[in-house]
Amino acid sequence: MSSDPSDLSNLRDIVLPPPVSYWPPAPGWWVLAAAGAALLALLVARQVLRHRRDAYRRAALRELAALPAPLDARGAQALSGILKRTALVAFPRAETAGLTGAAWLRFLDTTGRMQAFESGPAATLPQIALGASMPADDGAIRHAARDWIHRHRAEGG
Repeated sequence: MSSDPSDLSNLRDIVLPPPVSYWPPAPGWWVLAAAGAALLALLVARQVLRHRRDAYRRAALRELAALPAPLDARGAQALSGILKRTALVAFPRAETAGLTGAAWLRFLDTTGRMQAFESGPAATLPQIALGASMPADDGAIRHAARDWIHRHRAEGG
């Protein structure tokens, strides 16, 4: 070894420090993991509550699917009953229990944000329930009922 500091024979290999360990993580990662776990727990709880809250909708859709085709007077009465029971779960009894005829159809259109019952394809539902002849295709009435069950917004929801 020479005493000259600029001599290339004095060079040595660079000594690298040991690699940084992934475990244990830094405190910031623990905070981030805790926040992520809390957010995930809140999202799961929200979905569970929504699923429970919408149980009446699923039950109404099952009943609607079980109605015989084509829709006769008895089937139209059953369909109206399904809609009424669904409305009684979602809205105050005082507001919905006494509704009949045009007021009932207007209520369905208003709460479902649609135009199917009062002046649309399902406007004949009360007449069919009273025994009037059935239109050629009852699919529009069933579709309107299914849409209303999906679309209406319950009180506070």
